[in-house]
Amino acid sequence: MAGTITKLEIQKRNKERVNVYLDEQFVLGVMLSVAVELKKGQFLSDADIERLKQQDNRHKAYQRALNYLSFRSRSRVEIERYLREKKVAPDIITATIERLDEEGLIDDSAFAESWVENRERLKPKGARALRYELQQKGLNESTIDSALEQIDESELAWRAIEKKVRQWQALDEADFKRKAMAFLSRRGFDYEVTMETVERAWQTSNSEQTE
Repeated sequence: MAGTITKLEIQKRNKERVNVYLDEQFVLGVMLSVAVELKKGQFLSDADIERLKQQDNRHKAYQRALNYLSFRSRSRVEIERYLREKKVAPDIITATIERLDEEGLIDDSAFAESWVENRERLKPKGARALRYELQQKGLNESTIDSALEQIDESELAWRAIEKKVRQWQALDEADFKRKAMAFLSRRGFDYEVTMETVERAWQTSNSEQTE
């Protein structure tokens, strides 16, 4: 496999990759950033070729991870799962995670806080539901506890159901409370908070009807 580079050719379908030819025979393709160290006439040993392949694999895995992160922030475990699904070798996954960590692109604590804040703003949920979601993201209990310790479940429960009050005004008390309890339970609020919020919602509904 060893030989002298006779041609370096940018791929037609992917301008970020370069085909490497040794002694007029195609041997491997590498990322453009890897190919910058190559030139025609350069001799590549078997060890050089293997090193280039590993370098290219690491670069591809890193770029995949960056692309995955471009849509939203991710937990460490999410990125590891994603790379495993892409059939990336375990040692390269480890190297990729270490690089992302060094560059400050992975921070599970910040991710958990951001997740909770986003839920508070867009779709309020109770601590039980939030804990389950964060567990599914692979976060440890200590990180989850820290992210959840500042939430006000009563406030979140009210914000979650407030817009529903007017929709359910035509219902009698039993149906109203049954709907409200089911809704808040699905959102992961505990029993005590649910009962308090349901009563508040019913009183608010009554007040609006009598105005």
